[in-house]
Amino acid sequence: MENSTKLKFEQPSFKERIKGMLGVDFYRLFHTPLFYIFLAIAAIIPAMVSCFTMMPDQNGNVMEPLYSNVWQIIASTESLYVIKSIADYANMNMVFIFGGIMVSIFIGHDYKSGYVKQLFTTHAKKEDYMISKTLTCAFAMVCMCATYFVGGTIGGLFAGYKTDVNFGSLLVSIFGKMVMSLGWASLYTFINVVFRKYFGISIALSFFFGTGILIIGVASIVEALSLPTAFLNIFLYGASVNACLSSNIFAFLTCIIVSVAWAVIYIIVGSFVLNKSDVY
Repeated sequence: MENSTKLKFEQPSFKERIKGMLGVDFYRLFHTPLFYIFLAIAAIIPAMVSCFTMMPDQNGNVMEPLYSNVWQIIASTESLYVIKSIADYANMNMVFIFGGIMVSIFIGHDYKSGYVKQLFTTHAKKEDYMISKTLTCAFAMVCMCATYFVGGTIGGLFAGYKTDVNFGSLLVSIFGKMVMSLGWASLYTFINVVFRKYFGISIALSFFFGTGILIIGVASIVEALSLPTAFLNIFLYGASVNACLSSNIFAFLTCIIVSVAWAVIYIIVGSFVLNKSDVY
């Protein structure tokens, strides 16, 4: 009777693969200055916006303040589908602009450093890459929301704005935008894998979508045609403006549903693109 030794190479489970990739991505995130630079930017910008509108100009006249309340730097007072002034948008939604640029640089470094080539030589699951990058970048954007809140609050208090607010709506606005970080991170990850060979284009597109220019332009056309604009919020801007200072728990649930839907769609489509093209 012959005894033979059979080597069995078991494929790692989905959980094991994702855990390994997340470990690498979070290690890289925490050990790069990029992450901390953008955390600082997310805190400094709202503080500057709040304070500088109260600074006197060269003639000694105090500029017209953008806000009347500390928390308006965090979220608009109501859901706005057609933005009427810069103050309507100059709130925590700005994190989605900073976040888009950060994601582009973070993923762009994967290709520039040759990490992707090494990764896909030993790790063939493209969807794992999409999931890991989306979750890591979403975490980074949530952290940016947190530092934005700190900076914006300090700036608003320093400027002397009023502090009265519906506390429940304030929490919904903050956590709603944090939840939307998942959807935005998936969109930016998708953009960057599609334009992985064109770093400049990926940054420009991330900035374009983050600014909300698309929804502003389309909403203006729809409004001119006397059509309802509410649906634009979900399809074009991910329900982010639903998280406002007059929102309730249903707005928060909308943010969760839309954010998860965005993530699922962009991860599936992004994985398909990677599987059908040269990833290097």
